[in-house]
Amino acid sequence: MLLLVKRWLPFVFVCASFTLAPILALAASDWEIIKVSGHDYLSVDNISRFYGLPAGIVAAGDKAQFETVKNPLEFVGGSREAMINGARSWLCFPVIEQDGRFLVSRTDVAKTIEPLVRPHRVPNIGKVQTVVLDPGHGGYDKGQVSRYGCEKDFALDVARKVRPLLQAKGVRVIMTREGDYFVPLEVRAKIANAARNAIFVSIHFNASNDDPNATGFEIFSFTPRGAPSTSDSAVAVSSLNMQPGSEVDSQSLALSACIYHSLLGHIADYDRGIKRARFAVLRLTKVPAVLIEGGFLTERGESKLIANKDWRAKLAGAISVGIENYRALSINKQPPMLVADYRRQTKLAPIEPVSQEGSLKEADSSLMSLVGESAFLLPQQTSPPKQKSSLESAPIVP
Repeated sequence: MLLLVKRWLPFVFVCASFTLAPILALAASDWEIIKVSGHDYLSVDNISRFYGLPAGIVAAGDKAQFETVKNPLEFVGGSREAMINGARSWLCFPVIEQDGRFLVSRTDVAKTIEPLVRPHRVPNIGKVQTVVLDPGHGGYDKGQVSRYGCEKDFALDVARKVRPLLQAKGVRVIMTREGDYFVPLEVRAKIANAARNAIFVSIHFNASNDDPNATGFEIFSFTPRGAPSTSDSAVAVSSLNMQPGSEVDSQSLALSACIYHSLLGHIADYDRGIKRARFAVLRLTKVPAVLIEGGFLTERGESKLIANKDWRAKLAGAISVGIENYRALSINKQPPMLVADYRRQTKLAPIEPVSQEGSLKEADSSLMSLVGESAFLLPQQTSPPKQKSSLESAPIVP
């Protein structure tokens, strides 16, 4: 049954141990909340009108590709996959079709689309004084091993290369490990939580047990409460009712966007997307936090690239630029550079940038008021094929 309701609902988002009050009221005319089986959706057309950005739909079963995407917002029918401003992004719930209209969950509008389209308007970003760099693994935990070396060593080298680039900008940098030794996951999070005005950036390299040809970048931030992680094929009851959320969810996703656009813009690698996960270092960290997977050590060509110190220096440079773009959000209040802007500068690909200047509505409030428990719809189809992450076996720490 389809029920269309035009309304604004003030809402207090309650999550495990904290409460987020609604920010400001949206005009009643901005949103048409569509009820489907008791869950809240917004149409793609409504979203497009609100942001003033063209939106398109790719047929179910197809994939949106950067080279063919013509709109800043591109959704795939029946899928969680989307292209937002030229970078692949994964929604919490699949787009559904109802009476000829394509619908996006209310949760995704507030928790995914808003911070990705307008990271410069995410509330409470604040001044970033400290960057906590977290080289994955270490000591007896080698991470993924290729014929060219170990993940733990490559991650540490990239972090060491990022550090002076940030320090040159006046940023305080803390490393969760300085050498080849193991640091428990909960300790890494405690280091970040104790830092002043900090963000947390964990550096890893990927692996796949199923696809030896898997390549590309991906970046993770913590999964919102009541939603599945990107690799989940269904919503577990624990996800809906028990798993905590994060007070800095929007800030973390904005950080993901800033870093990920820089990665894709500086290095021509396959775009696996901006994703969500409940990795321990993301779940335990109380500051904006992301985990970068900088390519696959199980793919022969990519593992050879990762083993090249000059390539790792380029990766480190891209990460540092992305962090600087995030730091600038609270100062400039302007949209950060997008992948197309970077590629135009570096001439990686002959593509035109999608400009956001002047295209976004300014006379509206935060979309956080759209979040509601009724938005948590059980997904109706499987998620993207799961690639084995180097942190999927990480223990859950209370």
